[in-house]
Amino acid sequence: MAHKSILVVGGGVSGLTAAIEASEAGSEVYLVEQKSYLGGRVAQMNQYFPKLCPPNCGLEINFKRIKQNPRIKFFTLAEVEKIHGVEGDYTVTVKSNPRYINQNCTACGKCSEVCPAQRSNEFNYGMDKTQAIYKAHEFAFPMKYVIDDEACLGAECGKCVAACQYGAIELDMSAKSFNLNVGSIVWATGWQPYDAKKVDYYGYGKHENVITNVIMERLAASNGPTAGKLLRPSDGKEVKSVAFVQCAGSRDENHLPYCSGVCCMASLKQATYVKAMNSDSKVFMFYIDVRAMGKHEDFYTKVQDDITMIKGKVGEISEDPVTKDLIVQVENQLTGEIMKETVDMVVLATGMVPATSNVPDAIAYDEDGFVVSNPQQLGIYGAGCVKKPLDVSSSVKDSTSAALKAIQSTVRR
Repeated sequence: MAHKSILVVGGGVSGLTAAIEASEAGSEVYLVEQKSYLGGRVAQMNQYFPKLCPPNCGLEINFKRIKQNPRIKFFTLAEVEKIHGVEGDYTVTVKSNPRYINQNCTACGKCSEVCPAQRSNEFNYGMDKTQAIYKAHEFAFPMKYVIDDEACLGAECGKCVAACQYGAIELDMSAKSFNLNVGSIVWATGWQPYDAKKVDYYGYGKHENVITNVIMERLAASNGPTAGKLLRPSDGKEVKSVAFVQCAGSRDENHLPYCSGVCCMASLKQATYVKAMNSDSKVFMFYIDVRAMGKHEDFYTKVQDDITMIKGKVGEISEDPVTKDLIVQVENQLTGEIMKETVDMVVLATGMVPATSNVPDAIAYDEDGFVVSNPQQLGIYGAGCVKKPLDVSSSVKDSTSAALKAIQSTVRR
């Protein structure tokens, strides 16, 4: 039996795009997202290309399109367990994990006000804490609270239950599995930042003021842990000098052998954050090559005049034990000079790793983990960064293409 519906796995910008485009073309779409909210890593950014606007600018438009579209049904806190079948007739088993909050939630926040337990806030990469019952972020969609069952004290506490006048909290919710019958699948589970601790000579995890590019986005964001002020982690001091270290683990056979493509532009973008907050700040960018694709060349040309660009792969980052300042050592490839620059903070440009660590057997991927087409498994299509490193704009285009392929799979059987 041929099924005309489409499953989209992943609720980031790629999954949102594929789901919305397919549904607005007339297909029934199921959207499955592992987190408690839609929006993916774009929601964690301060600004994104090409317009350097905040993420809610584009995400809110897509959320509105979902609200107004009866052909999309989405499941958060859900994950795909099994995929069986062939193109046109797939049975997908989905596990729905408990939110412990039902549809009555109005996001009033009364529950969180009385909650005595705390948890590390993964939205801000652990730089602050939330209560065990929390809203993922200020414009989370769906706008509902969620309970971290590892931090919650459970029924022995129950303060949130008593505080909720809407009866929205159900502490006895449990995980459930169900099947979806679909004609095709778009796999858009996105990416993860490379583990910077593996590049041990850069001191991430050892030197407090060595951070990564994704953490920098949260520090600069107005809804981040420092309300948008660039304060270094060790002492809360205002950052007046920053070193951006490119290819932190990328283009390296010992780590990621490929170039993630977007890291150079991300660092140049983040350099504008620093300069916007303090025009007198010193900004260094240590690079192997600057890769500014397409029209981004103009942005690169503009920003490079405001910062110090040094061609050379950083060999080591050490810390002054008294001041917690960082000493960046590098050989300048243009002059042959061994340089040492002392800065308040270092930002490592870590690469993009495809989120394919727990994929079902039906999903094919290459030696680096990126999803590839499998001629033996038609009707399944990768989209966005799980297929190759992409910026937001390119992810939208790629996911629109995946949506079209998914539609074609449902009509040709």
